[in-house]
Amino acid sequence: MGWWRIDGISLTFSPGKSGRSCQGFPARGTLAFMAQATYDDANLILRLYEMRREEKMREARSWFVANYKPKAAADIQKIAPMGTPENAKMRMVITYWDMVASFITAGVLNPELFFASGREMLLVYIRLEGILGEMREFNKDANYLKNLELASKQFVDHMNKTSPGAYDALKARVGG
Repeated sequence: MGWWRIDGISLTFSPGKSGRSCQGFPARGTLAFMAQATYDDANLILRLYEMRREEKMREARSWFVANYKPKAAADIQKIAPMGTPENAKMRMVITYWDMVASFITAGVLNPELFFASGREMLLVYIRLEGILGEMREFNKDANYLKNLELASKQFVDHMNKTSPGAYDALKARVGG
């Protein structure tokens, strides 16, 4: 089995260097915890953090936290109409976190290590959770943002087991 490495902004695949075995590895789309995080996991998290600090991404994240609070899919057109800078910011934030979630669901990134510092992904999920069905129907894509949903649900389960009440408090604070 290979591993992903992020250099700059590009992703490259290098087979066989991670030391992870395919035997007994969770099936794609499941989020069973790996026993031990690796230095590659830590480096990936650091690189993802660096990407979040990029100026346009920082601006998009700030806008998203302050303004993106739809109660129905129709609200998206009011908050971030197609072709506007707000729509670009919305898409940048949502697709960034879906990409990060895909690393977790594909087994590339250790979930437990990510869950120690990745709560911003939950904010995005909380803001989308009630309208995901409508968004999937609109896009005619039953798998739209599926990685974000799967990883976030696993994160919620993890929080509820390790710190009961923390997720409910987070949701109350950032739910919009």
